[in-house]
Amino acid sequence: MKLRCIVVDDEPLALDILETFIERLDNLELVCRCSNAVEAYNCLQAEHIDLIFLDIQMPKLTGIDFLKSIPNPPKVIFTTAYRDYALDSYELNAVDYLLKPIAFDRFLKAVSKVTATEPKAAAVAPAAAIPPEISYKETFIYLKADKKMVKVMLADILYIESLKDYIRVKTEAKEIISYQKISFLEEKLPAEKFLRIHRSFIVALDKIQAFSATAVDIGKAEIPIGRFYKNEVLQVLGQNNLLES
Repeated sequence: MKLRCIVVDDEPLALDILETFIERLDNLELVCRCSNAVEAYNCLQAEHIDLIFLDIQMPKLTGIDFLKSIPNPPKVIFTTAYRDYALDSYELNAVDYLLKPIAFDRFLKAVSKVTATEPKAAAVAPAAAIPPEISYKETFIYLKADKKMVKVMLADILYIESLKDYIRVKTEAKEIISYQKISFLEEKLPAEKFLRIHRSFIVALDKIQAFSATAVDIGKAEIPIGRFYKNEVLQVLGQNNLLES
């Protein structure tokens, strides 16, 4: 049985490439070409769709916001020219994340992940693909620093410090200064791994060596706990109401 697909991208060339790739595969059927999220929404209302090839950076409504707005969405493969959204795609349970320009062999690999979870594999639990801990250790973000995009593995981060319009990302091996708001980065970090403990600090929970009611120790740094964050922080650390102020 063919997978009924739509492609959503505001760039005509990107639509043409994906359409060509889909036509090469006997198990895919292109139902709609959409240049924005509204067209995609209308197609989903009118047709049964199994798979969406979804661009992220689009005017008015991003692919990520569009996906969040759909109840019970079809399977999704993100397509984008930006590496920074890899974590978002992971959190939204996307099948794969294709970086433009997309090569056909990489496209084929992504589609294979979809077909591997079709009815014949329905008895397998959805989480059987990649163990979550392995996925986290392999997850990374790119931060712009010194006119380069610097790869940072999430598992290597000790803490993040806000420096007004910049952030300092501290790992055991290096320090990255990037023009970025700490609140923007906070939204992209997994909540079970990182905790905002101060208006100027986010820490990696597994890197905390010691803590008191007023600070946590990570590496050689003592990082203050903000008074507005104190109750939540101590609760997360399992010591709420057990420490003196």
